[in-house]
Amino acid sequence: MSEMLDNSIVGTIFWFLLVLTPLVFVHEFGHYWVARRAGVRVEVFSIGFGREIFGFTDRSGTRWKFSLIPLGGYVKMFGQNDLGPDGDGEAVAEADRPVSFIYKKLWQKAAIVFAGPAANFIFAVIIFAVTFAVVGQPYTPARVDAVVEGSAAEKAGLQPGDVFIEIEGRSIQRFEEVQQLIRLHPDLPVTIVVEREGQPVTVTAIPDVDVMDDGVGGEQRIGLLGVRGGAREFQQHGPVTAVVQAVRETVRVVSVTLTAIGQMFSGERGTEELGGPVRIAQMSDSAASAGIVTIVMFAAFLSINLGLINLFPVPLLDGGHLLFYAYEAIAGKPPGAMVQDIGLKIGLVLVLGLMVFATFNDLVRLPFIQQLVGIAG
Repeated sequence: MSEMLDNSIVGTIFWFLLVLTPLVFVHEFGHYWVARRAGVRVEVFSIGFGREIFGFTDRSGTRWKFSLIPLGGYVKMFGQNDLGPDGDGEAVAEADRPVSFIYKKLWQKAAIVFAGPAANFIFAVIIFAVTFAVVGQPYTPARVDAVVEGSAAEKAGLQPGDVFIEIEGRSIQRFEEVQQLIRLHPDLPVTIVVEREGQPVTVTAIPDVDVMDDGVGGEQRIGLLGVRGGAREFQQHGPVTAVVQAVRETVRVVSVTLTAIGQMFSGERGTEELGGPVRIAQMSDSAASAGIVTIVMFAAFLSINLGLINLFPVPLLDGGHLLFYAYEAIAGKPPGAMVQDIGLKIGLVLVLGLMVFATFNDLVRLPFIQQLVGIAG
C-alpha cells in the first residue's frame, strides 16, 4: 500500500510538473521576448521561485535558472520592481537608461506586460490547431435527434429536427458546444435559439440538475437539457481551417471560464469548485491516464486559464500592472506611490487569500482528509 501510494504521488507530481512547467516557460518567455525586442536588459529568467537549483548566464547577461519551488516563474528586468510596475528604488545611471524598463515608452511597457498572457493564448491556439489537423476535432452536428420525455428540453418545447443556432447569445456549430454551455446552467434559465423548418425559434429552458463526480474526489453540479444528438466523429481540418477553429475554441474557453467565474461571484455557482495546485496535479494525472491527446488538450485549457487569470485587474498580476498603465495613459501621469503601494498590498492579500482558499478546497477533497473528518465526526 505504501509503495502504491508513493508511486501514485510521484506520478501525480511528475505529470503536474510536465504540464505546468512548459506553460510557465511560455508565459515568461512572452515577457522576455517582447522586452528584448524593446531593448530592455533582462537580468533573470526563472522557472520557479526561491533558491536556484541550476542555471546558466547567456551572452546578454540574463541568468536562466530553475528554482526550488516550481509553482510559477518570473522575469526580472533591469529597472523594474519585483512587485510594482516601475522602478526598483535605485537611481538608474544615464548610460543605462536605454536598457531600463522604467524608461521605456508607456506602450512598450504595456506590451511587455501583456505579452505573457498573450503567449499563453497563442500557445493554446497552436496546440488546438495541431490537434485538429493531426487527430481531428470532435464533431457532432448541432441537431436534436431525440428529446427525453419529461426533460427540460421537452418542457421548453424543443423538438427532434431542431438545429441549435445560439445559446445565451453564443453561436453554436457543434453539439459538443451545446453540452458545454448547458452544463454551466444547472437550474438556471437559458435562452436558446434553434432553426426549425428554416425559421429561427427562441425558447427558454431551465436545465435539470445532475450531481456528478468531478474526477478528483469532489462533486460537481451540472445542467442537463435532455436532448440527444447524432454520432460523434473526428473532423480533420486543413491548416487554415484548423487555425480558425483553434482560435474559435480558445475564445469559447475564455467565454465559458468567465461565465463560470461570474456565476461564482453572483452566488449561482458554488466556490467549492475552485481548485488550486493540488487539483491541477490530480487533473494532470487523470489526463495522462486518458492518453497523450487528452493531456495535450488539458495543457491547452490550462494555458488559457493561466493567461486569463493573469489579466485580472488585480495589482501583483499582469492585469494590475496594465490597470496602472491605463490610468497613466488617461491621467497623463502614473498613480502616486502611496496608491500603488496600497494597491499592491491589497493585491497581495487577494492573491494569497485565493491561493489559500483554493488549496483548502483541494485538501478537503483528498480521500484521507475525508476519512479523518469522518472519524472525527
